[in-house]
Amino acid sequence: MDKIAEIKSAFDSEISLCETLQELQELKVKYLGKSGELTVLLKSIKDLPAEERPTFGAKVNVLRGELESEFSKRSEQLKQMEMQRRLQEERVDISLTSSQPLGALHPVTLIENQISELLVAMGFEVLSGPEIETDYYNFQALNIPSDHPARDMQDTFYVTDSILLRTHTSPMQARHMEKKKPPIKMICVGKVFRSDSDASHSPVFHQIEGLVVDKNITLCDLKGTLEYIASNLFGKDTKVRFRPSFFPFTEPSVEVDLSCSNCGGKGCSLCKGTGWIEVLGAGMVNPFVLENCGIDSKKYNGYAFGIGVERIAMIKYGIPDIRLFYENDQRFLKQFGK
Repeated sequence: MDKIAEIKSAFDSEISLCETLQELQELKVKYLGKSGELTVLLKSIKDLPAEERPTFGAKVNVLRGELESEFSKRSEQLKQMEMQRRLQEERVDISLTSSQPLGALHPVTLIENQISELLVAMGFEVLSGPEIETDYYNFQALNIPSDHPARDMQDTFYVTDSILLRTHTSPMQARHMEKKKPPIKMICVGKVFRSDSDASHSPVFHQIEGLVVDKNITLCDLKGTLEYIASNLFGKDTKVRFRPSFFPFTEPSVEVDLSCSNCGGKGCSLCKGTGWIEVLGAGMVNPFVLENCGIDSKKYNGYAFGIGVERIAMIKYGIPDIRLFYENDQRFLKQFGK
């Protein structure tokens, strides 16, 4: 009986000193293992008088139960301590962000958002369409058949003879007019692709295509829309000028010039001394396009315009080379994040 008391006292002292699960496991082997203190004690029962064996065996089993309970409690404590230690060591300080430079919207995105917001305020619906288009929607539905010379104006990336990377966002006009009948007031914003690259052209650029179809639409409606956009982007004194032009999907067609925001129309290097800067193409929707999309051209008419976002950004920010937008030079881009 004295031996049982000694084992219990020694165990209580040693278990309190265990700081790791490994140490606890080693202590468990020492007391409860095949050669442990309690196993040796049980083997000594045979040396006792027969009448003492049941009492002694019962007390050893009680001790075993107490030790196993203490092991279980201490194991849970150590697991919690280990978890807290790991949480502390692996803690991520999410407040340490002040040393990181803040991102900002790209200048092309800034202009794209500004123009879109202006048109949405005027009631235009914003749509998006596929960048990989069919020849039908990119050309044929817009009154540009396969043998039309206007195709030479757009250097096209072809995937197959009938699949291509869209050269403008105009295909969405045809897609939308097939599904929805007038009144229609929409813009399509997105990337377009042309096989052309120099200081003023990029093989990938962004375009905002606008379309209005309803009864009794005139060029005055088109000019009023463009004047509203120009005055908000470049200042209230900005003037809009139409020059006759040709596009297969509009008739009549116009090139749209804005009075130079740099010199106020007096003439400078930006406008090449003319006082005007060409910014986009527009016109009244060709009746053939309306008919191709199932709209009665005798009852409805409309206007369309295509804005090159990079072109507007270059004019607004005085950027001489379109390639600067895509070189990802932080010194250039961070100027627009203030």
